[in-house]
Amino acid sequence: MTEKSLAVFEGKQIRRHYDEATETWFFSVVDIIQVLIQQPDYQAARNYWKVLKNRLNKEGSQSVTKCNRLKMKAADGKNYLTDVADPETLLRLIQSVPSPKAEPIKLWLAKVGYERMQDMADPARSLDRAREYWQQHGRSEKWIQQRMMGQETRNKLTDYWQEHEIKKEEEYAILTNIIHREWTGLSVKRHKDLKGLKTQNLRDHMNEAELIFTALAELSTRQIAESINATGMDENKEAGIKGGEIAKKARKALEAKTGRKVITGENFLPPASPTLGRGGGK
Repeated sequence: MTEKSLAVFEGKQIRRHYDEATETWFFSVVDIIQVLIQQPDYQAARNYWKVLKNRLNKEGSQSVTKCNRLKMKAADGKNYLTDVADPETLLRLIQSVPSPKAEPIKLWLAKVGYERMQDMADPARSLDRAREYWQQHGRSEKWIQQRMMGQETRNKLTDYWQEHEIKKEEEYAILTNIIHREWTGLSVKRHKDLKGLKTQNLRDHMNEAELIFTALAELSTRQIAESINATGMDENKEAGIKGGEIAKKARKALEAKTGRKVITGENFLPPASPTLGRGGGK
């Protein structure tokens, strides 16, 4: 599974997001603060974090600068930009909040990190969890196999990037978008919009053909990059364009033969979703 919107700590829902590119969990800082100060009122916890953030900024703390902002669903059902942090940054922030809840949260975050370490040592664990998740949501074995093969192709590409001077999260996102736009004619965001997705992982809502062509684009990109030893953003951008172009040509050839579009608005959202009319709730 590449994304969960919620985790639970002592009965309190903690919003979180898994970033596939960097393989990192990001947690809502305000949600953690709310548990730490045992404050039932969300706005009061938000104000507490605002004051704390200003104080840490004045003190020159690096923890605040490492907080990102992501859109997360609030109690009113709408998505708002929210301060988020990875477990390492959260552990540093927790040191600044006097609270009897600090130690349990530290242990909880450590458990999250430990599970990730287990997955790195034994990737089959995370694959098994992903397979179980997709089975529970009605995916066919054929789809699951294609999704997992595509993820392996993706991982090999990101491994190459990491070894060739692509380190920052935004750089992964830029290169991914270049490849995606080249083969689909759509940005990742536009493709998600077409399927009626918000925080959901796009790949988890692709049909079989979309998964296959995504894998082809990323496989081609990696092999082209390897052939020229592409290093840094400029050279890897060029490899991404060429790799995406190969998948685009294959897509257009298939569409010409079948008369059917590869890129569709189909998704796997629950039937009750308000986006059903757009995506089909496959």
